[in-house]
Amino acid sequence: MSVTKLYLPVLFLVAFLILPPLRAAAQALRLEQDAFSQHAQTLSSKLKDRGFTVLVEKPFVVVGDDSEARVTEWAETVVRGTVTKLKQDYFKKDPADILEIWLFKDEPSYRKHAKEFFGDGPDTPYGYYLPSKKALVMNIATGGGTLVHEIVHPFVEANFPDCPAWFNEGLGSLYEQSGTVGGHIYGYTNWRLRGLQNGLRNKTVPTFKTLTSMSNREFYREDTGTNYAQARYLCYYLQEKGLLRKFYKDFAANAKTDPTGYKTLQRVLGERNMTAFQRKWEAFVMKLNF
Repeated sequence: MSVTKLYLPVLFLVAFLILPPLRAAAQALRLEQDAFSQHAQTLSSKLKDRGFTVLVEKPFVVVGDDSEARVTEWAETVVRGTVTKLKQDYFKKDPADILEIWLFKDEPSYRKHAKEFFGDGPDTPYGYYLPSKKALVMNIATGGGTLVHEIVHPFVEANFPDCPAWFNEGLGSLYEQSGTVGGHIYGYTNWRLRGLQNGLRNKTVPTFKTLTSMSNREFYREDTGTNYAQARYLCYYLQEKGLLRKFYKDFAANAKTDPTGYKTLQRVLGERNMTAFQRKWEAFVMKLNF
């Protein structure tokens, strides 16, 4: 039997096994692209002649009422850059739904359109994520920090649905003041530091066992006023020790047996005595500057 005759059945078998999945994947990609394009077209029609720019920046559709150049810049630099870096380090899956990012050019536009489009009166001047409306609503005049923070949340939702508020907000808050270091997203110190340092001086910051065991309602109630900051600077500490990505991976993998993340935190840190660790962390925080 010739070599050609020998290999022909093998080639047919390979084609039979591989080509259908490839065709199915290509078809799924086309359907996804069509869905995003259709969503953007529907929004463009709805907003016709109102000065809005609508762009697809997967897994989002970005909508803004600033100049087309500015909206494009936000979409291609902040949104795309943040998504790329977050997926590189943490998240394998995109959000299940098409989400909209609304970038309003100033506070009057932000408050007016939040009310008009979402029936909502914002309780923050910066922006927020509305899961029920599948939208991130931003006053982009305040900068891109809140936008980066809020982009984290739908990715956590898709990849770590049981994530407690303390880590969800800690990770989001870490990147509200961020850049790129060594090819990875990196959180810098930010405005939350002063409140945390004051809380440490006044001894109003809870233990990490208390923080991690808070229900979402307890965390957001902010009795001490330091919950966000404490969670952020715990994530910052893990980042500085090269442990943050490992902690996320291990916590997500073991959430059923360790839903608060406290045992995983202790194991990743390599700390037996968390009271002693908290003193070490507090000393670390008190030396930081912003």
